[in-house]
Parts: sequence; structure tokens; C-alpha cells
Amino acid sequence: MDLVQIGKFIAQLRKEHGFSQEKLGEMLGVTNKTISRWETGTYLPPAEMLVSMSNLFHVTINELLSGKRLTQDEYKIAAEENLRQVVKASSFTLKEKIAFYKKKWLKEHIAAMCCWGIGIITALVVGIILSLPILVSAAMLLLLVGHAWRNNTMMAYVERNAFDGTGRND
Repeated sequence: MDLVQIGKFIAQLRKEHGFSQEKLGEMLGVTNKTISRWETGTYLPPAEMLVSMSNLFHVTINELLSGKRLTQDEYKIAAEENLRQVVKASSFTLKEKIAFYKKKWLKEHIAAMCCWGIGIITALVVGIILSLPILVSAAMLLLLVGHAWRNNTMMAYVERNAFDGTGRND
């Protein structure tokens, strides 16, 4: 990726839409100095800014990363090259991505896990108090099933997001 070419393309798009650096910065929630740094190729806009600019300027993220509008033939070639460059420049290791998505999944499912845990504890305590070994056994079985469910769904989520990056539920 040529940061200077990307910056020139961002400047071109900004001017085509009649925005000053200050106006574009306000729209994106950054300073005009940040816009200037992007336009001079000092650094690449972060992913969320690329998405916002893509929507704002009605171009693809691939075109932004290529620094020009692309024809159909150029699009596939540029997409593959841009993807390679982004993966190569990624500052996160696979281990860090896995840890991030595990934490994210746990945060999103904490309520379900708490309810499951309360149910298991309740069954276990009632089974012990009433001396019902079948209820204690059922609680232990629920614990194993709950753990297997959590691990399986969490790892499926991690695989979808950390490995292929699609986030799709195929």
C-alpha cells in the first residue's frame, strides 16, 4: 500500500464532495490535523475511519486502500493485494486475536452463564439438603453440559472472527 497515494485519493474525494479538512474531521470525529496526516500519507486511517469514509464518499474500502477508483478487472487484483498488505501489517498476533474474541464472547454471554450457574447451584444445594442423589447427579451433569456448550459456542465464535474474519454464522 502506498500511503501517499491513499492520502492523495482521500484529499481528492474530500475536495470532490466540497469538504474542508476541518469539516471532514468534524464528520468523522477527528481533528483537521488528523485528516492532514492521512492526506499527506503520514499514516493510514484506522479501519473504522476507512469504513466511515467509504460510506461517506461512496467508494469501496478496497478503492481507498488502492488510492484510486478501480475497474471491475482491477478490483479483484487490488483486493487480494490489499488484504495481503493488511494482514502483513497487522499488529495483532493470532494468540491476541483469540484472547480478544474469547473475552468479547464472554462479555456478550455473561447473563446466560450466570443464569445457568444459578440453576446448577440451586439444583446442587437442594439435592444436598433433601438428600436426593439424583438431583446432585443432575446438577453435575448440567455443569458438564453447560461447560461443553460454553466452550463449543465460544470457540465457534472465535474461529469465525479470529481465523477467517467474516463473523458470519454459516
